Amino acid sequence: MAQMILKGKEMIRINPSTKTKIEYSTNDGRSWILRYNSNNCGDFNDLTDNGKEILGMTSKGLYYSTNEGRSWIKRS
Repeated sequence: MAQMILKGKEMIRINPSTKTKIEYSTNDGRSWILRYNSNNCGDFNDLTDNGKEILGMTSKGLYYSTNEGRSWIKRS
């Protein structure tokens, strides 16, 4: 797993200083735009591109997103 993944034409990463934030870049990482910011999932540790979804390992368990990280659902 990784702190940053490539998904289509976007780079998606865990914010390096605030682990509850997910950001994306469309210009090879020159600038980053906030996509998700909430304490609901806890701190993100790792991201994985699993095809139709992104998996996020967090301090509160395993979460998945089917919309490029805009929202997250706990995997039971």
